[in-house]
Amino acid sequence: MQDAHSFAELPHLRRQKILLILERDGKVMSAELSQHFSVSEDTIRRDLAELAAAGLVQRVHGGALPRPKDTGKDYFTRVSETDEVKTHLAQLAASRVEDGQIVMFDSGSTTLQIARSLRPDIRITAVTTSPMTAIILAEYPGIKVIMAGGELNLTTLSVSGHETLRLLQGIKADLLFTGVCAIHPDVGISSLNFDEMAVKQALIDSASQVIAVTTADKLGAVEPFVVAPCNRIHLLITERHVASGDIDDYRRLGIEVVQALV
Repeated sequence: MQDAHSFAELPHLRRQKILLILERDGKVMSAELSQHFSVSEDTIRRDLAELAAAGLVQRVHGGALPRPKDTGKDYFTRVSETDEVKTHLAQLAASRVEDGQIVMFDSGSTTLQIARSLRPDIRITAVTTSPMTAIILAEYPGIKVIMAGGELNLTTLSVSGHETLRLLQGIKADLLFTGVCAIHPDVGISSLNFDEMAVKQALIDSASQVIAVTTADKLGAVEPFVVAPCNRIHLLITERHVASGDIDDYRRLGIEVVQALV
């Protein structure tokens, strides 16, 4: 029961475990979780309430179900749309890039927008796991593009696998723009996709400075697979109006926080 007691002492870890059980079984019951973790049913109900508030589960009588699957816009639709807030965040991030740097670009629509926002005459070496981002970066005459190989994930349109990790682990970059599915001051950076974990960890380990750029809805959120603690981030760029979470929680962790003016 030692493992169960350790989760009882760390609520955010227990909630991560609940999400994994939910993904495996398709349903969780408060009474069973109470026994599994050796905590009261009231504690479990509070856990499920927190997860539901974050949009991670759907509460039902006596337990919870997975949240409804996203049937919204696909990757190509998202990256082709113009979002004023995301564009401004990307411009703030791109202004941090200096000539002569080795810069890593994670996958995701926000990091793709950062690539689009670079200074036209910038001269850098860019490394990316995203074919879409590589195409954008190739349009700059002063950018040398290194594209990581590996298996293409059709959901995220990024590569992963042994070849991807081997290339990333052999590079010491000045800067990384990491994609963020969710970031919580206690849990850290987390992802919805298990296949992304190792690649994102390798990117973070290979960069001297890590910049996370995210909209406010991803602050305070938690996904099932934890990538890294928040203290691996050096700079967090986000919106001016933060609806979820306390931005000071990130500053207390030693993270520089820049908030957009829009």
